Amino acid sequence: MRRTFATLTVCAVALTCGPARSAELDIVDTAVSAKSFNTLVAAVKAAGLVETLKGDGPFTVFAPTDDAFAKLPKGTLESLLKPENKDQLTAILTYHVVPGKVLAKDVVTLDSAKTVNGAEVAIRANDKGVFVNDSQVVKTDILTSNGVIHVIDSVLLPPEKPMKAAEAARMLEHSVARGVRMFNAGHHGECAAIYMEAMQTLSSQPVEGLCGSTQRMMTTLAEKAGHERHATNRAWMLRRGIDAVHMQLTMGR
Repeated sequence: MRRTFATLTVCAVALTCGPARSAELDIVDTAVSAKSFNTLVAAVKAAGLVETLKGDGPFTVFAPTDDAFAKLPKGTLESLLKPENKDQLTAILTYHVVPGKVLAKDVVTLDSAKTVNGAEVAIRANDKGVFVNDSQVVKTDILTSNGVIHVIDSVLLPPEKPMKAAEAARMLEHSVARGVRMFNAGHHGECAAIYMEAMQTLSSQPVEGLCGSTQRMMTTLAEKAGHERHATNRAWMLRRGIDAVHMQLTMGR
């Protein structure tokens, strides 16, 4: 149910932190001058997004503070800043950016907003304030020359994109080919291990074309196979499960 106008007005007033600052600097330079977004600025540079966020826009940025980044599990930030993880870092940063200039009075009227990442963030307002997903907005309407910044108290993590059905099917086919060679060579335990890895990989992430019941079946089967002492039986249990999953993935191709 959408909130009443009175409730939204109270939330907007509560979040407004004094007069809006002068909009002489762009988003990047504003973040640099604030001194509390050092980690965010470093991440933007590592992702190669500086020129984008200095562009015409306008953009709305939900900006995590240095303290917000410090809440991430140990080693996460260091890993994200590595060149080989640039795509993942970019996906996270663009999940904090919404096209257009959305002020606090507009934010609190929304239930969600589509980000530059392509995924949506959920927005809710209550008597405790305004939240973007599970992150609380702690300061709003920092105006810049190309948009507006709202400060949040934790980093937003985009939903994991599902593996494509064709990619999942190819992975299973590759696993079966490897497993069959091992089985025919008499290495039934090694074959079962290959099948188990494939089953656990697909059951631990969203996959296009697989329904929830199939995901649960894979998890249950992997657990059951893990308790099967006979390697041959274990391999065949897992192979039958893989064949069923592969059939679901390739139906209609």
